[in-house]
Amino acid sequence: MRLEGKVAIITGAGSGMGRVAAQMFAAEGARVVVAEYDEKAGAETVDLVTGSGGEASFVRTDVSQETDAKAMVDHAVAAFGRVDVLYNNAGVMPEPDHSVIDTEVAVWDQVMAVNLRGVFLGCKYAIPQMLEQGSGSVINISSFVALLGCSVPQDAYTASKGAVLSLTRSLAVQFGPRGVRSNAICPGPIETPLLMDWLLKDEAAKQLRLARNPTGRFGKPEEIVNAAIYLASDESRWTNGAHFVIDGGISVNYFCASRIVLIRSMVRTSESIVFWTIPRMKSAANPCMVASRPKVRRLPPPSGAISNRPCGRAGPAIV
Repeated sequence: MRLEGKVAIITGAGSGMGRVAAQMFAAEGARVVVAEYDEKAGAETVDLVTGSGGEASFVRTDVSQETDAKAMVDHAVAAFGRVDVLYNNAGVMPEPDHSVIDTEVAVWDQVMAVNLRGVFLGCKYAIPQMLEQGSGSVINISSFVALLGCSVPQDAYTASKGAVLSLTRSLAVQFGPRGVRSNAICPGPIETPLLMDWLLKDEAAKQLRLARNPTGRFGKPEEIVNAAIYLASDESRWTNGAHFVIDGGISVNYFCASRIVLIRSMVRTSESIVFWTIPRMKSAANPCMVASRPKVRRLPPPSGAISNRPCGRAGPAIV
C-alpha cells in the first residue's frame, strides 16, 4: 500500500472530492482524520471508510477559525500519534461570486476566509508537527483559474486560489530543507456538489464550460485524488514546490468549438445574450477546431469567451 503507516488530515472530507480522498487514502493504508464542518457528513465519511476496512476519525472543523485548526491537528496527534499529510481540500465557490465590480464584500470575505485563511491556519498548526517529526507533505488544492483569466469571472475564488498557489511556493522554499514538502494541485471543473449544484440549474453555464474543454467533459474527483496520493506518498519525496494542472486541457486550449454557445455580457447594466453558431470540423480527430469563422446571430463585439482575445479584436498587421 502506497500510504501504509501515514496519517493524513483531509479538510472538507464530508462530501465531494474530500470524501473521495478520505476513502482512497484509507484504501492505500493511510489513517485519515476527517476534518469537516458538517458533523453528519463527517460521520458518514468515517462510516464509509471504516466500513471498507480503513481507519478514520472525525473532528468537527471550521477551517477559517484558528481554534478549530489547532484542535484539528491536536486531534490527529491524539488519535494517531503524528501528522504526515495535510490535504487542504476545503473550499467554497458561492454563486454570488462574480466580477469585482458586482461582488459583495461579504461574499469576498467568505471565500477568502475558507479558501485562503483555512489553508494558512491548517499549515500554521500542522507544519510544526511535521517539522518535529522531520517529514511531512502539504497538499493544497488550488485551481486552474489561478493560472489564467476567465471571461466568466468568479474573482474572489480566483484570487483565493492564486494566493494558495503563491503560498505553496513559499512553504516549499521555507520548509523543504527540513523535510516538509509543499505542493499544489490545480484542478479544472470537477463533478462535485460544489460545482454541479448550481451548474445543473443553468444549462447555458454548463454548456459554456464544457465547450472550453478539449475532452468534452468535467473531471472526476478520483482523477484529482490520484495525484494527491502520489504527493502524499514517498514516491514524491523529491517533488516540492510543484503545481499539477489537471484540467482536461482547458488551460492550454486557445479555442474550442460548440454548436451554440451562450455568453452573458459582463456589463450588468446592459446585460444581453449573444448567440454564436460555430461550425464544427468534419474530422472527429479535431473536435476543438473550427472549419470557418463563427457566424454571429447578434452583433455586439465578440466576447473574450468566444474569441479568447480579451480586447475583442485581432492585433494590427506587422509588415
